[in-house]
Amino acid sequence: MSLIKSRKHPTPTRLRTALASALLLPAVAAHAQTGGAQLPGLQVDAARESPYKAERSASPKYTQPLVDTPQTLQIIKRPLMEQQGATSLTEALRNTPGVGTFFLGENGSTSTGATVYMRGFDASGAIFVDNVRDLGAISRDVFNLQQVEVLKGPAGTDNGRGSPTGSINLVTKQPELADALSASATYGSWNQKRATVDWNRVLDTDRGLALRLNVMKQNSGVPGRHEVHSSRDGIAPSLAWGLNGPTRIFLNYLHMQQNNRPDGGVSTIGLPGYSSPDPARPFLSQAPRVNPHNFYGHVDDYDRVNADMYTLRVEHDFSPQLKLQNSTRYARTDQDYRLSSFLATGAKSSRFDTGLKTPSINDRSTWLLGRQLINRRDQANHILSNQTHVSTELATGPLQHTLVGGLELSSERQDALSFTASGGPRPDANLYAPDPRFDDSKLRINVSGRNKGETDTASLYLLDTIKFDERFSITVGLREDHYRTRFFNLNQNGPTELRTSGNLLNWKLAGVFKPTRNSSLYALMATSQQPPGGANFNLSASKDSASNPDYAPQKTRTAEVGSKWEILDRKLLLTAALFRTEVSNEVEKDEASGVYFQTGKKRNQGVELGVSGELTPKLSLTAGYSRMNSTVESGRIVTASGENVLNYTPQQSFTSWASWRLPQGFVVGGGLRYSGGLRRGRDGAIGTPTRTDAYVVADAMAGYVFNKTVDLQFNVTNLFNKDYAASINKSGYRYTPGAPRAFALTGNFKF
Repeated sequence: MSLIKSRKHPTPTRLRTALASALLLPAVAAHAQTGGAQLPGLQVDAARESPYKAERSASPKYTQPLVDTPQTLQIIKRPLMEQQGATSLTEALRNTPGVGTFFLGENGSTSTGATVYMRGFDASGAIFVDNVRDLGAISRDVFNLQQVEVLKGPAGTDNGRGSPTGSINLVTKQPELADALSASATYGSWNQKRATVDWNRVLDTDRGLALRLNVMKQNSGVPGRHEVHSSRDGIAPSLAWGLNGPTRIFLNYLHMQQNNRPDGGVSTIGLPGYSSPDPARPFLSQAPRVNPHNFYGHVDDYDRVNADMYTLRVEHDFSPQLKLQNSTRYARTDQDYRLSSFLATGAKSSRFDTGLKTPSINDRSTWLLGRQLINRRDQANHILSNQTHVSTELATGPLQHTLVGGLELSSERQDALSFTASGGPRPDANLYAPDPRFDDSKLRINVSGRNKGETDTASLYLLDTIKFDERFSITVGLREDHYRTRFFNLNQNGPTELRTSGNLLNWKLAGVFKPTRNSSLYALMATSQQPPGGANFNLSASKDSASNPDYAPQKTRTAEVGSKWEILDRKLLLTAALFRTEVSNEVEKDEASGVYFQTGKKRNQGVELGVSGELTPKLSLTAGYSRMNSTVESGRIVTASGENVLNYTPQQSFTSWASWRLPQGFVVGGGLRYSGGLRRGRDGAIGTPTRTDAYVVADAMAGYVFNKTVDLQFNVTNLFNKDYAASINKSGYRYTPGAPRAFALTGNFKF
């Protein structure tokens, strides 16, 4: 809740005030004995940390305050996530416009974890934890996060290869020099159950030695979805030494375990835009929607994840102007899942039988849906990384430089098995009343192959912020990555081995003008690149795949101009940005010759507005609006509707949240979320919706603080029970219904 107070160390000002008070005590005593003139009183103003507005990024690569950082960088702080009852990264990202999990998957498969689209492109491979890439298509929990930093625009200079439109950095909790213990317990509708503990203990003040332990357990249903559930356990101990000295050492460990029942989605029959996939059965166009609570999988479907992350970070301050940071990490994520899925096709093809069957036209209780598709994944992701960052401040004549340079070494590997299913046809599901407990004893899933992808990268980068005076500065950055990717695949056709390597040179150039001390106007140009196999470690010999090692990296260039203003005594931050992103080297087929060339180009441009902070000492606000106009500049149209826009990219989106601290310990809050309609990708499916409708969802919260130890919080998501499609798959056969109205009561305890 927003009444959480900062546990940061006392500021130097507070220390000086305390020291001055102690020195004045003898004088006050002497004055009392002599009856002299009364001394003036001392007023101590304790600054309360804003629950929404951040001052700067936690990354050592962003040396300037947020108001002077020349790029769209939104920081979602922990108090905001707690007020909203957010438990996953997907839920936390609702606070940034134009970002979301809009894509459900390809034909016959379903995306798992945080498949994040940002400004028109998939950013799932650009998720980082404390600036180190995080691998695996899993759902990420927020129990051990201090904040989430969303960088929009090319991040090639900052992070190397990645998404054309930015990156997401998860900042973890670290030990502090203050004893604290907090816990929370949540129970909600659809059997939502969750508990967390956050314990910080100072072991030795003189040596700056502290221990922090975060624990989480969740066993919950998913609002609106029968049979789907989420079971997660997490533990994150961390030890820090030297917190009060020039040399600081952090040792962190994170273990996450998940045992979920995955969701294959719901048939799109009856949704707006649906028509019969079979010309011989026109009555399907008037078929009613299925119940959005329906589950078309099997009760034995599962999604099991084990993740372990070990991190050692060493920081040393040679002087106030020269600092070094070195981080070493090993992480492994294992995912094993099985999912029953379906294709509601209207006619039999060479690959699939008729998916939608109607034995009796007038008796819809007899209509059936084939669920012969079995998705099986057994995959392990590993990363070993070492990063060294050095920052310094120096002057060359009248110019002031803030330099950050570094060397980053990483080895990433993905091992996966492939499977085939046998054992005869599975029973069809009743379209309007599916049974997830059908006899599946004849099913056999056998390993049919394996593959391994590896990418080794060595990177050098340098960022320099040059201040000409108090008003003018420029930031220049340069980064070169040398990468080497190897891919081995073994299946019934025999072994295949592919390799590629090369260098990626990325740059950024930005200028900042400060009209006032607490405002800035900026302009930015930056690039990023994605080499073949850079997003999924898979190389392909197919000429229609961007993962073919013969192709050059996908290239992105972004221009952005914007402004940031701190107003109301620096309590409220206003941001505005105009951006244009162009992605080139897309693989396209020349229809005349039938040959593939890298002539494709896509463009996305728009405006983004934001506000975060406090309107009054009692009223806090965060909000964002995005409008995007996207086009395919060269190449075939990518949407099933034939519109020249990017798929899974809402043209407009809006998000907001506000909280009001009332007298007597009451807190109320709420917000609106708006997302424009989504155009799905091209697939050749017949009759399925080519887009989803726009929607507005309202959320609300009310809390009461009993005392400094106990408070209660009541959350309602989707207050008005809006019915909407949250995501859709590429063929349009399946969609994920938006969560209906749900309630959750949380007790927070602080000691």
